[in-house]
Amino acid sequence: MTAPAQATDRLPSAPAASPGRTTAGERLAGYIYGTIVALAVIVGGARAYPHGAGHIAALVTVTAGALWLAHVYAHALGHSVGHDEHLSFGELRYIARREASIVEAAVLPVAALLLGSIGLISTRGAVWLAFGLGLGVLAAQGVRFARVERMGLAGTLFVVGANISFGFLLVVVKLVLTH
Repeated sequence: MTAPAQATDRLPSAPAASPGRTTAGERLAGYIYGTIVALAVIVGGARAYPHGAGHIAALVTVTAGALWLAHVYAHALGHSVGHDEHLSFGELRYIARREASIVEAAVLPVAALLLGSIGLISTRGAVWLAFGLGLGVLAAQGVRFARVERMGLAGTLFVVGANISFGFLLVVVKLVLTH
């Protein structure tokens, strides 16, 4: 199956990207979004369950899953309306796989939290490890973007710094608004 047409998402003068690059870009967006959501839930969960790494892992997992479902639903409806066509099962499957990066972004932080839930490390250590892994994912995705864009060292450092700063900023905003 081929990727759906993306012509409506590009500026008229933008060159067409290959289907593989388009899909990689869409998955990159999901990883960044999913990582920032996971970090925000970890910070909020650590406040609510300071000794419950398993509870925090469950919150992150359920939140990532719910957001994945919401994204699949919204993009499926948007595709159907935007292309004025009945949504096929194949297109729905494509959207679900593309948006799965939201859930995949939570895997490393949840794994770290599970280490705390089974007692291999403390809950506090698990939270810090999960947070560090999440920031590491943001940094890696910044490097990936910079490589695709063929940025030099300064550009790469800027993008990585922006990704990490954005992750911190959204976590802080969430904490201010909810606590």
